[in-house]
Amino acid sequence: MLDDTLKTQLAAYLERVTLPIEMVASLGEDSTSVEMRDLLQTIQGLRSDKITLRTDGTDARKPSFTLQRAGTATSLRFAGLPLGHEFTSLVLALLWTGGHPPKVEPEVIEQIKALEGDFNFEVYMSLTCHNCPDVVQALSLMAILNPKIKTTVIEGGAFQDEVKVREIMAVPMVFLNGQMFGSGRMVLEEIVAKLDTGAAARDAEKLSAKAPYDVLMVGGGPAAAAAAVYAARKGIRTGIVAERFGGQVNDTLAIENYISVLETDGPKFAMGLEAHTRAYDVDIMNLQRAEQIVPASQPGGLIEVKLANGGSLKARTVILSTGARWRNVNVPGEQEYKNKGVAYCPHCDGPLYKGKRTAVIGGGNSGVEAAIDLAGIVAHVTLVEFADQLKADAVLVNKLKSLPNVSIHTNAQTTEITGLDGKVNGLRYKDRATGVEHLVELEGVFVQIGLVPNTEWLKGTVELSKFGEVVVDAKAHTNLPGVFAAGDCTTVPYKQIVIAAGDGAKAALSAFDYLIRTPAAV
Repeated sequence: MLDDTLKTQLAAYLERVTLPIEMVASLGEDSTSVEMRDLLQTIQGLRSDKITLRTDGTDARKPSFTLQRAGTATSLRFAGLPLGHEFTSLVLALLWTGGHPPKVEPEVIEQIKALEGDFNFEVYMSLTCHNCPDVVQALSLMAILNPKIKTTVIEGGAFQDEVKVREIMAVPMVFLNGQMFGSGRMVLEEIVAKLDTGAAARDAEKLSAKAPYDVLMVGGGPAAAAAAVYAARKGIRTGIVAERFGGQVNDTLAIENYISVLETDGPKFAMGLEAHTRAYDVDIMNLQRAEQIVPASQPGGLIEVKLANGGSLKARTVILSTGARWRNVNVPGEQEYKNKGVAYCPHCDGPLYKGKRTAVIGGGNSGVEAAIDLAGIVAHVTLVEFADQLKADAVLVNKLKSLPNVSIHTNAQTTEITGLDGKVNGLRYKDRATGVEHLVELEGVFVQIGLVPNTEWLKGTVELSKFGEVVVDAKAHTNLPGVFAAGDCTTVPYKQIVIAAGDGAKAALSAFDYLIRTPAAV
């Protein structure tokens, strides 16, 4: 199952295991059980002095296996094969169970260990989902650290009946004690904060006590990271407050046009952004949502950024880099059937529609790429584009048109996403040339129609365009003294990672220029 290169790499990692581990497998007669047995035997054989394997498990989910540190009551189970994007999750679970310390802040570890109550987590994932590993790894670590937390990681493709009964149509999907807990990408601190009800108040107090910054980035994407690096290199006090470090990049799979990087993926790129930023003296405050900006009362005075948890931060200059999010199509049925057939990430959720009929709304690069990817998994893809022609690059359009299980409808206005018994069953669109309405019967709709700037919280303080973008000049100035903006949230055209990064650097240089030319108010 694992090639020689992977075995060599895994053996090197397992050398870090210092405490005995027991794996107990519950296996059936199916082919996946055979593969699981082979995988576990390989792992055990690579470190037989520290890892033991039993195959007499009696769990109802077959195939599955538990990881447990010998002599403890921890409960971590993998149901189905943790391969693909989840192989890293398996390796980390082995290391953490075997005593290797996680790269997590000590206060977070103590917060997890102190959680009181009985927490039985079930997380459904797919092997092609790039958002799933963060959730899987977070819940795995929590189960390893706290015996009151049980975590079962379930590969949806291996348990299709279960997925169908629970109507899981998007991953990652997390249940706590049998009830829906959350869906989509979540990081460890975010999950812990939802369980620890006093965390927000403690965070607010800590944040409000911080000394003012020379420059504060609001947002955590490429623009914010570039701005932080450029600012920190000037030797000034630099901070980043972000709802999710990496921003929209985390939801991008293939990146093939960032100059000097031939090919990478969004989560890996986001990790690189954070690593580069942390290499400098930058105070990163993640999982914090800004709600209001209060301008300085006089030139050189402090600008205040108020946060959703009640805390606030102050800075002499602020760089707004809050990015953008996927645009909703805003038709009947979209919100009602979100995660019940309406999805926004074909890479994450596409495998859940294997052999089914799907539609993609949007004919730009993201929409056409989504249709191409889905065509290799699903029975049929219907692409619906409002304009009279596809807007994607020619090479993508040609590829799409060559696929036998794709139908393309241009000049088509989506009017409704229909459903039955809580799940999507069709899409209505109107031919804009003739006015005739059509109904396409299907099971899934993927919305890919561009971005909306995350600027609602700035209305009434910062000048916005009619599209909600922050209005900036050539040097990233906004209408407020000391407030700059960069990236996808601004009026700068062409929403691309490389452009956002350049904008961030420019904004930082403009902020530094402002600081040296504007005396601090007393």
